[in-house]
Amino acid sequence: MTLKNFFLTRAKPLLLLAVLAALAYSFWYSPAWLQLCYGLALFLFGMQCIEEGLHTAAGGTLERMLARSTATPLKGMLFGMGSTFVLQSTTLVSLLTIAFLSTGLIHLAGGIAIILGTNLGATSGIWLLALAGQNISLAPTAVPMVVFGILMSFPKGKMRSFGRVLIGVALIFIGIDAIKNGFSDIGSLIDFTQIRISGAAEVAMFCGIGLLLTIVLQSTHATLILTLAALAGGQIGVAQAFAIAIGSNVGSSVSTAVVGMLGSEREGRRLALAHLLFNVVTAVVALLLWIPLTAFVRWLADLLGLDNNTLLQLALFHTLFNVLGVLIFWRQQSRLADLLQRWLPEPAQKTLLPQQSDVAPSPSLLPVQSAARYLSPNMLRSGDAALRAAFKEVGHLADLCLEVICHVLFIPTQQLYHENPDEKLPVAVSPLELNAQELYEQHIKPLYSELLDFISRSDIREQEQQQQLMQAQMAALQLVNAVKESKHLQKNMQFYLQQPNTAVHTQYALLREYLFRLLYVFRRAEHSEQRQQLAITLKHRLEALNNQFRNQVVEQLREQRIDGSQASSLMNDINYAYRIGESLLEVLPLVDLLREPTVGKEG
Repeated sequence: MTLKNFFLTRAKPLLLLAVLAALAYSFWYSPAWLQLCYGLALFLFGMQCIEEGLHTAAGGTLERMLARSTATPLKGMLFGMGSTFVLQSTTLVSLLTIAFLSTGLIHLAGGIAIILGTNLGATSGIWLLALAGQNISLAPTAVPMVVFGILMSFPKGKMRSFGRVLIGVALIFIGIDAIKNGFSDIGSLIDFTQIRISGAAEVAMFCGIGLLLTIVLQSTHATLILTLAALAGGQIGVAQAFAIAIGSNVGSSVSTAVVGMLGSEREGRRLALAHLLFNVVTAVVALLLWIPLTAFVRWLADLLGLDNNTLLQLALFHTLFNVLGVLIFWRQQSRLADLLQRWLPEPAQKTLLPQQSDVAPSPSLLPVQSAARYLSPNMLRSGDAALRAAFKEVGHLADLCLEVICHVLFIPTQQLYHENPDEKLPVAVSPLELNAQELYEQHIKPLYSELLDFISRSDIREQEQQQQLMQAQMAALQLVNAVKESKHLQKNMQFYLQQPNTAVHTQYALLREYLFRLLYVFRRAEHSEQRQQLAITLKHRLEALNNQFRNQVVEQLREQRIDGSQASSLMNDINYAYRIGESLLEVLPLVDLLREPTVGKEG
């Protein structure tokens, strides 16, 4: 058993059990700690309920607004502010933006503007939490909200979503009270105001605490409500709370960056990196300007009559800190987009399968398995993004299918990408390996299965989009069928192409040429604006294969250049080649749809 398998099967469950046991013991040992964790759990679950409820109720509207919000940087920033204010989740808005960017619905500079807005919109949350953190208990109002929320959850549709939002708000109110009580009871055990570290080391330490808390809790709001409760209870000082706020901002972008970098296409990774850069640079500048920035906050708080209200001072600092970041990056958005494209360039390799020096690559030299490029759990957050991702993946599958068929026919894949359509194909060099089934198992079947699984998990409700998704599924099926038909061809191709100076070798070389021309024209049509004209060319070439080439085989048999067995093999293989061409011809009308699917319409 490998170390990894041991960890997954034995060590990981034991470690989880140990953590749960330690947590249970800590609850028994300290009721105050239990009260604090109970409040935090309610708060986090309430935030999740609000996020899911609002996204379900207004998801289509939000997505349509997002697709239109990047006409100018100002519109993008305002959308980021507004959507974050409504959803109260920078992570959700950031991940939605990454999903839309990865599928081509918005451009990188527009995505950066939205990210700037999300950071400003997030400041609204701490103002609400600071106001709720005063000596006012919101828990009594939560009880009727829970009742109404549960009643609203029974009907289907948007009423259920709004009921979930109401339950979420109620849980947050109860959670805030529980957190305040927990900090009040635990105050004798935790008091960071007496810490002996001071100056830059103290600021750095509390920045690290904010960073780690946000990464663990996966919520800036959770970190800030803990900070507000500790500040109100006197366990931390104002300067320490300011430092935690800086760390929490960086922590939120780290979480988004991990999801964006691991589960997105190149454009999505660029935006995830932009979000991380924004928060890190802003944090560094704020730390460099720590003394004048904190002094300015205290002066402004005194001017506004907040000199005795440390909670609202923290909210003011958090707002000014993020405004500082926007001012730094506002005029640098285009330059940042250019830098990100330079740092994360598009892959230079044109072919999906590796190019080989010969025309009969061994399966052992190929990658173990082809994986999806555009499908990730992040894309499932939005119906429109899921639709676009599925369409782009069908396009990826199409290119991969063409290359696999080339390998099956012992044709170098780079021939598909040559500019000269009349260039003569290289001769198939012996020995030729029968690798069609391996190619299908390694590259087509897993990708097709992944695509079907993604489609089954996507939440697409509009009838027009459901029809488009069905057409995309049919296009994928036709492409896979083309590869399956090509598998029947390889055995005879391999046998007769290794018999030079024979008439049957000449006929199979010609059949190979005919079929490659079908693939070449299809690929040109797939990536060209002159699609209708190329579709007509493809149809003519298919008719030539079915008629002229068949007649030529009959003529060769009549002249006894080939025997009946060879003619029978050729006729069967012409049928397979013809069915491949028919499958490609079926897919071609859907190419426009796959490139520009319909996103949600105004309802």
